[in-house]
Amino acid sequence: MRLLLLSLLPFALAACASAPAAPSSPAHPATPAAAAAPAKPPKPVLLGPITREQVEAAVPDWVQAEVESAPDAAAVKALAAVPPGAEVTVYMGSWCGDSRREVSRLWRVLDEAGGSLPCTISYIGVDHDKKEPAALVAGSDLRYVPTFIVKRDGREVGRIVESSPHGVEQDLLALLSGSAHGQVTARTEKP
Repeated sequence: MRLLLLSLLPFALAACASAPAAPSSPAHPATPAAAAAPAKPPKPVLLGPITREQVEAAVPDWVQAEVESAPDAAAVKALAAVPPGAEVTVYMGSWCGDSRREVSRLWRVLDEAGGSLPCTISYIGVDHDKKEPAALVAGSDLRYVPTFIVKRDGREVGRIVESSPHGVEQDLLALLSGSAHGQVTARTEKP
């Protein structure tokens, strides 16, 4: 029996040498760090009328974005004095980085303005395709998020689309005060 095992030893060694190496464990430097890290869970998709509190509870990193934003103090002060009566509807994605940046900055503006502006602001969460909730998206010509639609007397006077070129507080001030009309965006391509 011993002789049989010894005669098979060269074959066993050859098989081990040609077998693929076992994967490295996380303790070995050959393993990429990304492979060892768990995948991030997808961002929640909040749909329909939503509140700041709901978004902050569902996606806590938005709070950090609020803290990191630095709105223009003069624009914040001027926003608090715009003529009342406008309506601002913010279409946003709780899953969207652009929404996180722009809407969080708006929330910081609201905080610095004392909690509110002389207009009504409502938030509508949409899906990745910007088609749901269908009843609330219908007629908005929504292509990118966030989209801030400003209305006076029921008519749209302008909108900020996806990325505000001068800071959301300055661009919103321009639309609310009437010094700007139409689409305001930092997008380089036409929507």
